[in-house]
Amino acid sequence: MEERAACLNRQAYHNYQILETFEAGMVLQGTEVKSIREGKVNLKDSYGLVKNEEVWLLNCHISPYSHGNRMNHDPLRTRKLLLHRTEIRKLVGKTTERGLTLVPIRIYFQRGRAKCEIALARGKKLYDKREAEKRKTIDKETRQAVKERR
Repeated sequence: MEERAACLNRQAYHNYQILETFEAGMVLQGTEVKSIREGKVNLKDSYGLVKNEEVWLLNCHISPYSHGNRMNHDPLRTRKLLLHRTEIRKLVGKTTERGLTLVPIRIYFQRGRAKCEIALARGKKLYDKREAEKRKTIDKETRQAVKERR
């Protein structure tokens, strides 16, 4: 089972506390798939939305295909995500009640199909981000000290 990441959203781990992840298929046009294969995707400001028992990916920027013609796609088009009905119902309950949000973490190819890993997340406060940064630097320093000691 080959799996190749086309795009990662590194800021998602910095800005959000990831609670649960889901794998979703994506409804795409032909030139969008080719652009994703080229790696011309940006998930930085994108988010998910549950509306009418359907999950949508908004603000995901997929650049127009380099060898495309006038039939190229709109870069910021709203794209539908394909999930099981039980997963969608679970997301509806959690996003409306608890103030959680859907954040895309990565887009990748699995058996030739484009998939989006979307996470149920809670936004971090500034002090949480600072604490995570401190913890990260302390871990790095301890690893370096152990490495030097050997």
